Amino acid sequence: MATEVRPVPEGYRTITPSLTIHDCARAIEFYKEAFGAVERSRFEGPGGKVWHAEIRIGDSIVMLNDEFPDYGSLAPTTIGGTSVALWAYVEDVDEAYARAVKAGAEADMEPDDMFWGDRMCALRDPFGHKWTIATHVEDVGPEDMKRRQEAMMKGVSA
Repeated sequence: MATEVRPVPEGYRTITPSLTIHDCARAIEFYKEAFGAVERSRFEGPGGKVWHAEIRIGDSIVMLNDEFPDYGSLAPTTIGGTSVALWAYVEDVDEAYARAVKAGAEADMEPDDMFWGDRMCALRDPFGHKWTIATHVEDVGPEDMKRRQEAMMKGVSA
């Protein structure tokens, strides 16, 4: 009897990030230290480069691979930036921030309370990927959120 194949494999979410990294093996070790990642799999390709790897951070899977320029697969450090950020909710943003910085992440924004009810920070890992890490600390209703946003915007210059 054939079993039904799920359209989204067990353990995966509808959207799964996939990061191209210069020195993927070193990045996996960084993610373990900085974010408590657990390595699920690693497949090497030509010259020992990581063709495909998977780590789990919390309840999410992140796919990773080394650069393969011949196939247009380039890392943020090669192209000089990225327009994508990974957003991670954690139990304690302050602890996660300190651990990531200690592991080598660069702080773009220290942990701070946001008008929508999250305490969050922004980091850049040593491989050029941007991370926003947050802990939801308060449920904020629509009216309060609008009032808080307006108050915050008064202090922001264009």
